[in-house]
Amino acid sequence: MEQEQRVRFHATGGEYFRIWIVNLLLTIVTLGIYSAWAKVRRNQYFYSSTELAGSSFEYHGNPVAILKGRIVAAVIFGIYLAAAAWAPLAAVAVALGMGAASPWFIWKSLQFRLHNTSYRGIRFRFVGDVHDAYTNYLVRPLLNGVTFGLATPFIHQRAKAWQHNESRYGKARFSFDGSVADFYKLYGGLLLIGGAGLVLLFQLMIKNAPAPASSAQAAGETSLFLLAFYGWAFVVYPLFINMLQKLIWNHTSLEQHRFHSDMRWGRLAFITFTNYLAVICTLGLFLPFARVRAMRYRLESMSLLVDGSLDDITAVQDGEVGATGEGMAEFMDYDLSL
Repeated sequence: MEQEQRVRFHATGGEYFRIWIVNLLLTIVTLGIYSAWAKVRRNQYFYSSTELAGSSFEYHGNPVAILKGRIVAAVIFGIYLAAAAWAPLAAVAVALGMGAASPWFIWKSLQFRLHNTSYRGIRFRFVGDVHDAYTNYLVRPLLNGVTFGLATPFIHQRAKAWQHNESRYGKARFSFDGSVADFYKLYGGLLLIGGAGLVLLFQLMIKNAPAPASSAQAAGETSLFLLAFYGWAFVVYPLFINMLQKLIWNHTSLEQHRFHSDMRWGRLAFITFTNYLAVICTLGLFLPFARVRAMRYRLESMSLLVDGSLDDITAVQDGEVGATGEGMAEFMDYDLSL
């Protein structure tokens, strides 16, 4: 018989604000060097605040390894900027090289993130190989060039299936059974809802906007349209995140144990909108509180339907994993969680 174990998140905005402000000040004073230690401190706080079935997660990242990874990423990016300034053709070559290496960086990032995460003293692992990383993040994305973007749901589904199917918790295997058709339904539904809303917005603006009498009036109408557009984005983005989290986690299992997400779009949209508003009104000081609010809702919408006992899972010896891929993935702004 399955027993539902909900995720609990015990972090508070006040506690994280103190960590955030110290991290920010030390990072500025050390010209960015402390950022690696700041990341470890932040992750250790968030991981230890996340509880499942009475136990919390742990983060084991080595700040020195992370710093080395970021230095490598910064050097590569610096070479690109220098080439762009002095030799445009060389910059193109560097950009192509970075693009060709990006699947390797993503692969190493997945290994590093999971290896440095543990639960009940057992570490997670990523066992996927680099060949599949290139297939998912370099070869398949080329399909969008000949399908005008229509292959995006297929590419997304294959990448998530690879990430989850090749992840391990000790000796236990994760599995993902979300189909390509499920992803096309998600993207198709979002395109219909979001596209219809955008078309309606354009029509209303064009229909109700008289010819501007002055440049000031034109600027005011443009600002009004941009405001309406961002309002539309605040509706569509939470809807996409909500549908995506449900699709991915409701089709993910750990051996016989199943994950479940009951995130609600309306609540997520409210949190997203009020977070942005509060961050703007406080000139950024609400950022740590906003992050805690968003994380709490997304995490506490998750649960694990335990069939049997989690105590049957045993650990596996695993070697150290370098952080170069993690540093480069951050530099290139990859969000692997989605």
